[in-house]
Amino acid sequence: MRNLEDFKIDLKALAEDVTPLEWELDDQFFQSLEDAQLRQGSLHVSGSIRKAVGFFELVLHAEGTVQVPCDRCLDSMDQPIVADQRMIVKLGAAYTEDDEVITVDEADAVLDTAWLIYESIALAVPIQHVHQPGDCNVAMMRKLEELTAARSSDADATETIDPRWAALEKLKEKS
Repeated sequence: MRNLEDFKIDLKALAEDVTPLEWELDDQFFQSLEDAQLRQGSLHVSGSIRKAVGFFELVLHAEGTVQVPCDRCLDSMDQPIVADQRMIVKLGAAYTEDDEVITVDEADAVLDTAWLIYESIALAVPIQHVHQPGDCNVAMMRKLEELTAARSSDADATETIDPRWAALEKLKEKS
């Protein structure tokens, strides 16, 4: 398990200037987070936090790969990820999160970026993830083709077309 203390930023200790940020994420990072659906990956995260009057501007850029199951064959695959995030951080009475504004408890004044980085990466994973053509598990693809062919041939054998629809199909073919 990775120590997530490296991802905490003491806002009161920041200088008035821009502070660069940089982390290398590996499987230990993902496994250290509770409730994380992504469990493996290798990413480089860079960014900065800028102290301004009344707020902080946090900018993060993550680039690398995460392991996700292929939607076709269910084998693990490397999914390339590029994620950018910009947040405004303010000090206030209690911790709250809005779309692009985070308020950190002024008494504590520590921003934990671990979950923010994880969310940015998780949101960059495409809805559909499949291997490149030819890279899927051959045995699984063969079984999928067999089941798909059997299912479509069963549907063709039991399906009888109403003659009225058949007449409409002929009209459709002529046009």
